[in-house]
Amino acid sequence: MKIAKNILFFPDKEVCNANNSKSEKYEEKDDKANLTDKNYNSDAKLRMRIRWNKQTINFNVGHRVFLDKWSTDTQRCNKNTTNKKKESASQINNKIQAYEDAANEVFKKFETSNTIPTIDQYRIAFNNQIGRNKKPLTKGHDFFSYFDQFTKERGNLNDWTDATYEKFETVKNHLESYDTELTFEKLSEDGLTNYVQYLRNDKELRNTTIEKQLGFLKWFLRWAKDKEYNKQLAFEKFTPKLKKANKTIIFLEWDELMILYNKEIPEDKKHLERVRDVFCFCCFSSLRYSDVENLKRSSVYKTHIKVTTIKTDDSLEIDLNDYSRAILEKYKDIELLNNSALPVISNQKMNDYLKDVAAFCELDRPITQTYYKGNKRTDEVNPLHKVISSHSGRKTFISNALMLGIPAEVVMKWTGHADYKSMKPYIAIADKEKAKQMDLFNKR
Repeated sequence: MKIAKNILFFPDKEVCNANNSKSEKYEEKDDKANLTDKNYNSDAKLRMRIRWNKQTINFNVGHRVFLDKWSTDTQRCNKNTTNKKKESASQINNKIQAYEDAANEVFKKFETSNTIPTIDQYRIAFNNQIGRNKKPLTKGHDFFSYFDQFTKERGNLNDWTDATYEKFETVKNHLESYDTELTFEKLSEDGLTNYVQYLRNDKELRNTTIEKQLGFLKWFLRWAKDKEYNKQLAFEKFTPKLKKANKTIIFLEWDELMILYNKEIPEDKKHLERVRDVFCFCCFSSLRYSDVENLKRSSVYKTHIKVTTIKTDDSLEIDLNDYSRAILEKYKDIELLNNSALPVISNQKMNDYLKDVAAFCELDRPITQTYYKGNKRTDEVNPLHKVISSHSGRKTFISNALMLGIPAEVVMKWTGHADYKSMKPYIAIADKEKAKQMDLFNKR
């Protein structure tokens, strides 16, 4: 039995949702434009994406590459180039070839056994093929085998996406680089403190990222406690003080949204028009990227849309307004894949092109983002068009809805928020806007 497959290597500018097969029609058209429309001088993580039988899986290759030194035709680094770590093109290209050979070899084994693999089966087989799972286990040093058991068990039980598996792969990589012979016993309060210092000093992670890493690790340690593998319970009371700044909510003010919505897009930039329309629909409907990607024409009604959210499984009925209805109307007679309501491309490409169209619209309002590494505070200031992403659509809807005076409890029915805790940052934005409006009295 022959398995039809596609293996693609690409620099991934952002961590993206790997389940992008629904937008394959647009990806094929836009792949080259993604890397060649601009002379990018940044680098990105190199990834391998494999598709077969309507399934998709991503693997990190373990190198970063400069975007302007990458060939989309050969899927290799250009000759005589290096990356920021001064790794040569031949070194990186040899690793790519090794991964490609390993991927093909795994498919041969499944073909020989007349089996079409699931994503989990392929992941395990590929990791075995490249030697990731061949570390010998010794008594007292089987921490990482338990970690693999945890990800397999919880992943199957909770139907993890590839993105979630990759998050835990990152957790495992950090733990392995910290101590290849890590045990539960070593994760005492002192051991956990040392691990936090390692993530801060050696890995140079932000405090918010360290907090997420600890959250994932504690999930594993709780599971191991329930399984009676882990007798070291220091993690239950371990709460290091990590300075954090309030997260900046990146959204479009109403005037900015209207500029974007009404901007005439030139014929040679029509790919930006599709992205602009999809993003604006999120701004006028509160949908996340995953939900607008999954929106079918059968879910669109005259006055509303019905969605079951991908992230939370909430069943929502969201009323249409003139703007969201007009966007749906624009594409109702255009043939789209999988009976989709809108021409949604991959999240990664959408974020890339969204920054381009925002720059084209001169959305340059300065955005300050604050973060901590240890006790060191950093304030980064960038124009709006450089930090905008698909997540900004939902945030734009909530912020503007509250500023227009729509009650929070009504907004929550559209967004699916269950309590006010998640709404508090947006309410603060609305209150600040009210204060600005009251100041108009002082100018009369």
